[in-house]
Amino acid sequence: MIRILRQILRTGIVTGKTPQVDDPNIKTKGINLEDTVKKCFRRSLTVREVDAGSCNGCELEIHAINNPVYDCERLGIHFTASPRFADVLLVTGPVSTNMEIALRRTYDATPAPKIVIAVGDCACNGGIFGETYASLGGIDKVIPVNVYIPGCPPTPADILNGFYKIFL
Repeated sequence: MIRILRQILRTGIVTGKTPQVDDPNIKTKGINLEDTVKKCFRRSLTVREVDAGSCNGCELEIHAINNPVYDCERLGIHFTASPRFADVLLVTGPVSTNMEIALRRTYDATPAPKIVIAVGDCACNGGIFGETYASLGGIDKVIPVNVYIPGCPPTPADILNGFYKIFL
């Protein structure tokens, strides 16, 4: 125990400052997105993220929009664990045959108006997985999609721009 404490004191603080977003479009669109979300959804846009069989690359980028650099909470975008409280379904990955029923049930449990965003190449058109015995392809083969965000994986800025496309 004392050895660990000595090492902690020797090492010191190793965390750095939070990097700032250099892209001015993010700040401009962020302000517009915040105003639009507050206007259309009264206070916040609630999102339910569904992994339909992806490699988790897109999920890492989705988690990045919630970090201090992009901070989607300040824009009025909140994540929920239940589709019953969601305004938007954020779906990643090609629909695997095992996830087809679960995705349909999640879509059915989401209250109207249902907005579906397909994140990543796999969700848009099947990506590298395509249509096989284990994969049905893109999300639009199972549920209707409103916004497509291509990329493998798309950057957090692209994902925030995808939210902005909902209101255009």
